[in-house]
Amino acid sequence: MKRIYLVAAIAALFAVQFVSCDDEETYAEQKEREAKQINAYLAEHDIDVISLDEFLRDTITDNPETGPDFSRNEYVLFSDRGVYMQIVRRGQGREMKSGELWNLNARYVETYVGTGDTMTMNLFQDSADKLYIKRTGDNYTASFTSGIMSTAYGNTVPNSWIMVFPYIRPGFLNGESSAKVRIISPHNEGTRTAAQSVYPAFYEINISTEKWQ
Repeated sequence: MKRIYLVAAIAALFAVQFVSCDDEETYAEQKEREAKQINAYLAEHDIDVISLDEFLRDTITDNPETGPDFSRNEYVLFSDRGVYMQIVRRGQGREMKSGELWNLNARYVETYVGTGDTMTMNLFQDSADKLYIKRTGDNYTASFTSGIMSTAYGNTVPNSWIMVFPYIRPGFLNGESSAKVRIISPHNEGTRTAAQSVYPAFYEINISTEKWQ
């Protein structure tokens, strides 16, 4: 439990930092700062941005970890949402069907894009974060049920997390069976703290399926 409260305290510290910025900047200035931070992050990490149309041809994002072109570090940009996504590993399960509700486990790291500092993570916790995801037609809804994210930010799952589910097939076990994704999330698609304080976050998430219903 001490680890959970420590990570939550770190998140609260970042929130205070950004709220103080809010007092000095207009919303337009905050969004401009965020855009500059994201662009700097893309350049620093040699990220090749591809369009959604390019991605949908094969639903592959080349990356140095799983390839198939190990020389590229591709992220697909959802231009209408400002979210960048890389699928490192799709997973060895199956796609979610309409009408289903899945219980999932997530191991993740959340990083502040502006500095590279870790805000929250659960890699060293005894238990992964738990959430459920439900698909109705092409609409996906989700909620955290326990873990670091719910402790730090509440039960609402960031929209940027939900956006990955049409493209992954998480299996029952961690490791190669699980899905692994990386996300660069602008404030409006992130946690409620990010939305309030206008900052971008990077997530690396391993997702495994606990139960299909």
